[in-house]
Amino acid sequence: MSWKNFFLAILLLMLVSASALIGAAAGGYAVYQYLGVQQETSASQVTIQPAVQAQADLEQAAQLIQISNSQVETAVTSAVEKVGPAVVTVVGTVQQRVTNFFGSSLAEGEVSGSGVIISADGYILTNNHVVEGTQSLYVILADGSELPATLVNTDVFADLAVIKADGSMPAVAVLGNSDLLKPGETVIAIGSPLGDFKNTVTVGVISATGRALSTQAGYQMEDLIQTDAAINEGNSGGPLVNLNSEVIGINTLVVRGSGNTSTTAEGLGFAIPSNTARIIGEQIIAKGYFARPYLGINWQGITPNIARRYDLPVQWGAYVTGVAADSPAGRGGLQTDDIIVRIGDTTFDENHSFINLLFAHQPGETVAVEVVRQGQNVELQVTLGETSANQ
Repeated sequence: MSWKNFFLAILLLMLVSASALIGAAAGGYAVYQYLGVQQETSASQVTIQPAVQAQADLEQAAQLIQISNSQVETAVTSAVEKVGPAVVTVVGTVQQRVTNFFGSSLAEGEVSGSGVIISADGYILTNNHVVEGTQSLYVILADGSELPATLVNTDVFADLAVIKADGSMPAVAVLGNSDLLKPGETVIAIGSPLGDFKNTVTVGVISATGRALSTQAGYQMEDLIQTDAAINEGNSGGPLVNLNSEVIGINTLVVRGSGNTSTTAEGLGFAIPSNTARIIGEQIIAKGYFARPYLGINWQGITPNIARRYDLPVQWGAYVTGVAADSPAGRGGLQTDDIIVRIGDTTFDENHSFINLLFAHQPGETVAVEVVRQGQNVELQVTLGETSANQ
């Protein structure tokens, strides 16, 4: 081979090698570009695909879940909206005895209950036991504002009181006819249990009407409404409301159990009928007091246990321990040591105590009073006087 051919061969080999290198470089770049595009495509798919799927899931869920924005209105909520603004918290200042290291002393404290506005003039019905012994009063309205109040008068035997608040009244409740109540009827109790949970609403039914409960003062609270609507301390004096937004009772007490057993009962709440509250409230507002018939005696109730212990001739009655001077009893001929066994047409028994039989009559009425005197039954005619129940 001549040197010229050798040189050509070397030059050709160099050209082939250069072409190979350039081709490899171009191919590598093309592969790099291809892989980069694939990676971008994959990354884009990873980012976008879940969002698309999530949106599809939401749309599918929206088709399965039915959402309603309708406003629910019931007879209960309607009654609460109407009567609720007329319900107040009654707060009284009392003197309490405080004992500490230095001895005992009197200090001011507060008691509270509930009440309901029955007049645009600011008259409010509540319980006697809510305001009894208070030195000053104020009421807290449903919106939290406070108004000063004064006691008009009370009737201790019905556990009712009328107070008057000064200022503009936010609402006035309507008193319904409690004689129309039937067991099973839905009722609503509104009040401030424990004095802290203002305008609390509880719902129940009329459990019974015409209930009677004995008191430690020797008389029965009669014709009470029994309900299972929750009534707690602080609810006293608040309204019991029917589904017509009418106040048909004034809540007064709850019975947790019997003193003779350890059994605890729930759902035994009691209210004063609105018809009773209306009669007493209207007279207190008009006259400043509620007139009760007045006989003018000191007396001791007789039960079978007392009769057996003292060998008395009757099982039920009222033993006269004193007769007030110039009283209806004195003018009618009653004497100390008489035993009253009948007033009017009703004889004493376990369901008819002295106070209840007396209060079945009106001041100024002349009634027959039967007594046992020295073993003989004597009937007297007594014209009843008038007094307020807290005198």
